[in-house]
Amino acid sequence: LACSKEGTKWGLGGTCVNVGCIPKKLMHQAALLGTAVKDAKKYGWQIPEPIFHDWATMAEAVQNHVRSLNWGHRVQLQDKKVKYLNMRGSLVDEHTVKGVTKAGKETILTAKDIVIATGGRPKYPTNIPGAMEHGITSDDIFWLRKSPGKTIIVLNSSDVALECAGFLTGIGLDTTVMVRSIALRGFDQQMAVLVTDYMEAYGTKFAWKCIPKKVEKLTSGALQVTWMEINTSKEYQDTYDCILWAVGRAPETKLLGLDKLGVQINKETGKIIVRPDESTSVPNIYAFGDIAEGRPELTPTAIKAGKLLAHRLAGRSSELMNYHSVATTVFTPLEYGCVGLSEEEAEKRHGKDGIEVYHAFYKPLEFTVAERDAGQCYLKVVCEREGDQKILGLHFTGPNAGELMQGFALSLKCGATYSHLLQTVGIHPTCAEEVIKVNITKRSGLDATVTGC
Repeated sequence: LACSKEGTKWGLGGTCVNVGCIPKKLMHQAALLGTAVKDAKKYGWQIPEPIFHDWATMAEAVQNHVRSLNWGHRVQLQDKKVKYLNMRGSLVDEHTVKGVTKAGKETILTAKDIVIATGGRPKYPTNIPGAMEHGITSDDIFWLRKSPGKTIIVLNSSDVALECAGFLTGIGLDTTVMVRSIALRGFDQQMAVLVTDYMEAYGTKFAWKCIPKKVEKLTSGALQVTWMEINTSKEYQDTYDCILWAVGRAPETKLLGLDKLGVQINKETGKIIVRPDESTSVPNIYAFGDIAEGRPELTPTAIKAGKLLAHRLAGRSSELMNYHSVATTVFTPLEYGCVGLSEEEAEKRHGKDGIEVYHAFYKPLEFTVAERDAGQCYLKVVCEREGDQKILGLHFTGPNAGELMQGFALSLKCGATYSHLLQTVGIHPTCAEEVIKVNITKRSGLDATVTGC
């Protein structure tokens, strides 16, 4: 079983199943249901007041589901006759692995090929007094039995941190996000601003351009957090029930014994340097997923890369993983889905005059009767300017962004162009339909607000 500094334990399935996508999406759904209850009144549902959320009920249900997935993985390994050893592994030489149980019992295994897929773990800041003693990370938030209460999340551009802030706000908790520089680094920054603007309107507090200085536990049990505004050097203080550190993830490569084998590592990130076939500098040692340098830290890419690697090692195929145009979604209160290049990256590669950006502010039909603000519901299609205008990137904020983006991801893999969009007939009335209707360019300066139904 994996274990965090706080003692949180979980079983098979990696980050995604235990402390990532699965519990996060379920808790996001809990928050969406809270919003749906408020909307329901406008739609005629008579709901007695007051309504409130019970953390323990949600946590138990989510944790039970995760445990069922752990068990499912265990059963699948048995069915496929895969021997599962619950041990901490390290490499002795390029063909030998040493496993050590919690009780200290050692097992030595030899193999022709060795695959490393150990992922990463959340980091704690090392220069802030009280950070480690009094803080938790995303490894722990999903496994809390009691509500975290009033929470401050300190992030370093992490999407998981924003997602946590979103569902904590959504279930009614006082939530603050402290941001050193920008939110959602690596994503299109116009879209990132729309996401955080919506969150602010939704009730999440933001302390922008701020850095934490220290965390102290008061006699009352509350945590007193001191932070500084970077631009003014002014200090602030407030008390919280919980502080969640989201300052990045790091691989535990030092524990694997790679240095004595000559496995090349990026000294800055600690990640293993890999070739297109996932091999390391030692030919029979492979690495994929979050542990590998330059790979997207996304579960489906790791799964697909692992399957393709297994096929190659078994001699069934020579196909390599294609890491281009991988779609993803950030499950913030207003979801953000994207595939391909950000506008910034497209401009960098093709020049400002080499791209055309079609965009639209739209209003989801379901927001109308509910009288919800749709000011941040937006989409843009980044294209090459010449020829058929090949689509380089697609970005969308709005309901069900992940479901919508998955289909458009396929179209990008097939080389979709702007003219293909225009030839596509929409499904009415959907949000996805707005993508294939988009016709205003940023270059034109015209109002991109969609009118009519």
